[in-house]
Amino acid sequence: MLDRLGITATSLCALHCILLPVLLPLLSLFGLEAWASHDVEHAFLFATLALGSFALFSGFKNYHKKIYPFYLLFLGGFIYWHKHSVDESVQPLMILLGAGLLVAAHVVNLKLCNGCRSCHDDDGCATP
Repeated sequence: MLDRLGITATSLCALHCILLPVLLPLLSLFGLEAWASHDVEHAFLFATLALGSFALFSGFKNYHKKIYPFYLLFLGGFIYWHKHSVDESVQPLMILLGAGLLVAAHVVNLKLCNGCRSCHDDDGCATP
């Protein structure tokens, strides 16, 4: 369930970043321009990474003992976090790449966990 929540949070974060230039004029009409700040983006990304870390650690500890989903999560977070350090024309690509890696980390974790639910001690998975 945490992986599905992480996928949803990441997707919403990416959608927010991609649609922000279109919605920015509307936000100011409703007094919600604070939602367009870098601090809000970073806070949401940090929450997404914290949730992802918890979900991946749970799968790691209880099921599969594989570390590579963490690589995907943290690489995606790193790319996403640094999207403002590149030209604006490259930012949508960084958003999609970072969000894609975050979602991929959750999908891989889900597949590893589901594959280990019925496994035995001798094939490398933890006993559920």
